[in-house]
Amino acid sequence: MNTQVRVRFAPSPTGGLHIGGVRTVLFNYLFAKKHKGTFVLRIEDTDQTRFVEGAEAYIFNCLAWCGLEPDESVLKPGEHAPYRQSERKAIYWQYAQQLIQDGHAYYAFDTPEELEKMREQYKSEQNPTPQYNHSLRKHMRNSLTMSEQEVATALANHTPFVVRLKVPENRILALQDMIRGEVTFDTNLVDDKVLLKADGMPTYHLAVVVDDYLMKISHAFRGEEWLPSAPIHLLLWEFLGWKNAMPQWAHLPLILKPDGHGKLSKRDGDRLGFPVFAMNWEDPKTKELIKGFKEIGFLPEAFINMLALLGWNDGSGQEIFSLDELIQQFDISRVHKGGAKFDYEKAKWFNHQYIQKLEPSALLAAVTPFIPNAYQAESQLMERVLPLIKDRLTLLSDIWEQSHFFFTHPEQIDTEAIRSKWDEAKQAFYVSLIHAFEQMSTWDEPSIEATFNEVVANQGIKKGEVMLPFRIMLVGGKFGPGVFAIAELIKKEHCIKRIQFAMQQL
Repeated sequence: MNTQVRVRFAPSPTGGLHIGGVRTVLFNYLFAKKHKGTFVLRIEDTDQTRFVEGAEAYIFNCLAWCGLEPDESVLKPGEHAPYRQSERKAIYWQYAQQLIQDGHAYYAFDTPEELEKMREQYKSEQNPTPQYNHSLRKHMRNSLTMSEQEVATALANHTPFVVRLKVPENRILALQDMIRGEVTFDTNLVDDKVLLKADGMPTYHLAVVVDDYLMKISHAFRGEEWLPSAPIHLLLWEFLGWKNAMPQWAHLPLILKPDGHGKLSKRDGDRLGFPVFAMNWEDPKTKELIKGFKEIGFLPEAFINMLALLGWNDGSGQEIFSLDELIQQFDISRVHKGGAKFDYEKAKWFNHQYIQKLEPSALLAAVTPFIPNAYQAESQLMERVLPLIKDRLTLLSDIWEQSHFFFTHPEQIDTEAIRSKWDEAKQAFYVSLIHAFEQMSTWDEPSIEATFNEVVANQGIKKGEVMLPFRIMLVGGKFGPGVFAIAELIKKEHCIKRIQFAMQQL
């Protein structure tokens, strides 16, 4: 690839970062790194009505957690600064004027009431939602239907206006997409999009083309929901005289609901009980908290690996990839055209695999935030507990459910599971077991098991009949790792106390 690769992600600071957005970042990042290129993050904040305080910082925090930090951004300016579109306002006006002078755009002075009237007046069965296009523009109040004097007067009087693109009639536009091949558009089906709003801010359409040109973007990867906007952008690249500098396009497949019907949304996550944002997002206005993958207990490496395989694979059948391996293997031509169904169980499988690979010290650091504060200081005990329960952790947040009984007396004991088969022989066994435990001078797993077996033999009882009650007495239920390992770590005094407590409940 001879062109200097420069890719960009251009989010709007309007809320949480959906996993579809993170995947777009990931594919941009992998492509840039593979081709020794530059990954640019540009903030598209031209729609000030949708701006949300804190959203920009949140985006950067998400990417830092994911390990996908940009090479150029508002935090790391390069030669193409500024990287926030609201700070580039004057730049866009210049190009809007050029388009007007060249006859490719026009002033539109229509009021909201006039636009509403147009939609009602021209509505028909064949055209239920009339658009401001090549057909209707001639019936509206704009610089194409007004005299030069009327336009000059309106501008001099500061009459509110927008600048619209003059979409030509009867043209077929072609886009060579890196994933989809050739995609064509009929300009007769495209409306005259607003390029510059009444507040002087550009719309996405003008800003994205101008910024991609000035920032020398070589490849533009974005979600397939932007495909209908492509003809507007193709025309702008042509009308501004930049056609030869236009980036190569790739429209990425949607991430679909688990059932495959429609785009995955925040509401689907709420309904089905899984996150769809990278990190927790609290709406500053409503105070609604939306959970993220980080806070629910995902490792960033597992999250990234999972996302990479939503719509892409390298053809080998390999599923576990480090970030370096993803960079080496990534090929945009192997991104699927069709949408990728999100499978939360598969996502958790990835997380489980990565938890198993963690070194003890790294695992301890990863689970510590999910341990109640009162027990976080007991890291030495947790270091000994972790090898016993590691294979039971699917999420980092599973840690306390799987280990709490090592640190504190179970709040509830499943005595019902014991009571139905409890008899005098079992009562006698545990009385003897307590006495035998009290006599032990060495308290470790082999010694505890040997003593247990000795009491079983002396009492003439089957070991299988007393093992489950022993587990339930120590941990509260039918779960946990090896029961003698548990007994060792909770220590002799607490082991005896838990047996006595349980026997009182029976």
